[in-house]
Amino acid sequence: MPPSPAASTRAFFLFLSLSAALAAPTRAASEPPSVAARVTSVAGGLDHPWSMAFLPGGGMLITERSGSLRLLRAAGGLSKPLSGLPKVAAQGQGGLLDVVLSPDFANDRYVYLSYAEADGSKSGTAVGRGRLSDDGTALEGFRVLFRQEPKLSSGLHYGSRLVFDRKGYLYISLGENNQRPTAQDLDKLQGKVVRLKADGSVPPDNPFVGQAGARPEIWSYGHRNPQGMALNPWSGDLWENEHGPRGGDEINLVRPGKNYGWPLVTHGINYSGLPIPEAKGDTLPGMEAPLFWWPKSPAISGMAFYDADRFPAWRNSVFIGALANQNLIRLTLDGDRVVAQERLLVDRKSRIRDVRQGPDGYVYVLTDASPGELLRVAPADSGE
Repeated sequence: MPPSPAASTRAFFLFLSLSAALAAPTRAASEPPSVAARVTSVAGGLDHPWSMAFLPGGGMLITERSGSLRLLRAAGGLSKPLSGLPKVAAQGQGGLLDVVLSPDFANDRYVYLSYAEADGSKSGTAVGRGRLSDDGTALEGFRVLFRQEPKLSSGLHYGSRLVFDRKGYLYISLGENNQRPTAQDLDKLQGKVVRLKADGSVPPDNPFVGQAGARPEIWSYGHRNPQGMALNPWSGDLWENEHGPRGGDEINLVRPGKNYGWPLVTHGINYSGLPIPEAKGDTLPGMEAPLFWWPKSPAISGMAFYDADRFPAWRNSVFIGALANQNLIRLTLDGDRVVAQERLLVDRKSRIRDVRQGPDGYVYVLTDASPGELLRVAPADSGE
């Protein structure tokens, strides 16, 4: 007997709702489980550490937001601040921020830094590089390669993560300086991810090269405050995470020339509880939906994929620091899809600013405090 018209109608709308759910970006579970971890304090006494970079042969560089770069050696502990650094605007969320090594560090010894640079009462993100001296006490010949223009920040939303891709191009995440509409303005470098050559010049195949009224450095736009960025080791794709306002923190797969919506599209509201004035919804035609988003903002920061053999249970994961929630988030992946979420370091109540996979297969995190710590993290059941 054929189904009734009413039953057919119900089945049709059920099909539509299931299709929409499958097509929608993954939303975070409201109460992800807390998981125990084995934690070791590696170094303490840091002044609001922001980022770290592992050196070949051992040791690491650590930035402090107040303006210092420190060298941590396996034997010898934490160095005095290195000389030769640029002057930074250490106000609000600004200061000395990200650090990465040149892809050819073994030969050129270049260290890249992002930081807040002032011009009068306003500031913006700048990026430069210098050569790490042979004795590890200085950056030699530091030179600015990039400046966010115009300078609009009063101490907020610098973004500022640095990532090199497999071809040696440098990506820089830039916050909109809490000036929402600028994220949609292609003649400004607020709310953008930019792509440069290692020497700071613009690649000729950037998506807006030659377009009138657009900055040629821009790779993608419509971002709010992207404080985490990493290269997916399995696909080579660039992933980015950014703060929403009140709700709507998100993870994006960054593609050339794409618009990620802010402030026209958001899953969040203003801190006052009112809607974002420019927002037209949580989706719009021609704007990219996030891969994943949180209805309640953890205030996400550093980001690292786990691709080591040491802890097989953590493979196919991405780790993200949480500032407001004061814990470490682990997302289990199936390709580009998030299939599970858990929280680590919940009992420590520490603002996690950066997270990296170490060359030894452990996960390392920096706590945003003064004094802040460098922590080494392993699964609780690993026995290590």
